[in-house]
Amino acid sequence: MSAFRGKYAGARFAKWRAVLKIGPNEPSELSIHENAYGLARYASICQENGLVPIVEPEILVDGPHDIDRCAYVTERVLAACYKALNDHHVLLEGTLLKPNMVTPGSDSAKVTPEVIAEYTVRALQRTVPAAVPAIVFLSGGQSEEEATRNLNAMNQLKTKKPWSLSFSFGRALQQSTLKTWKGKEENVEAAQAAFLSRCKANSHATLGTYKGDAAQVAGASESLHVKDYNRGDHSSGQMDSNKASSEVDLKSKRR
Repeated sequence: MSAFRGKYAGARFAKWRAVLKIGPNEPSELSIHENAYGLARYASICQENGLVPIVEPEILVDGPHDIDRCAYVTERVLAACYKALNDHHVLLEGTLLKPNMVTPGSDSAKVTPEVIAEYTVRALQRTVPAAVPAIVFLSGGQSEEEATRNLNAMNQLKTKKPWSLSFSFGRALQQSTLKTWKGKEENVEAAQAAFLSRCKANSHATLGTYKGDAAQVAGASESLHVKDYNRGDHSSGQMDSNKASSEVDLKSKRR
């Protein structure tokens, strides 16, 4: 778990990333359940101690699955999470959700931002209560430009969206800045300009008004996918629930 505090606004919040992977028989019902209830217990503890929990159930993009399969798994996982949060009496108005976008697997053909927006928002409409104030997406290995364009397309959709749709990117906010900086003092000013450009792009995307003007910055369109990525955007705590559930399964069988 990672804990953060906003120095000036006084905001106090924490984040827990719980990972699932799509495979021929994954994620299992047990892994989905363990993930959901682990996140719910964490969220409850946070609120008992005056922290706003960021709930991050991430479905990795690894694999050849299509976008329909990702949507199906995403809906199952989010439905289980909100059932668990309700069972643990978590105040939804005092939480944030940080999910993956619904996309095809890394080894599958790409689709347009409009298709990703439609699938993602529909999955959220089916599973996330209106009491949740905001959904802040992780980038999940997308390039900076892909993540921004997909968020922009979601906010352009003319449909019911009772939550604010925003971003909590790590890699997709830093890549072009780091590529411009290269650790050299003489590049600091250019790197700051690159960072400001990407921040403005994402800010416009939250309003559905991004025009693609940050796409030409060095590194902005490079894929950031890392297979079996196990750290997450600014995350120091996580659990691979597929592995955890297998271990639980084995222990129960031995008994």
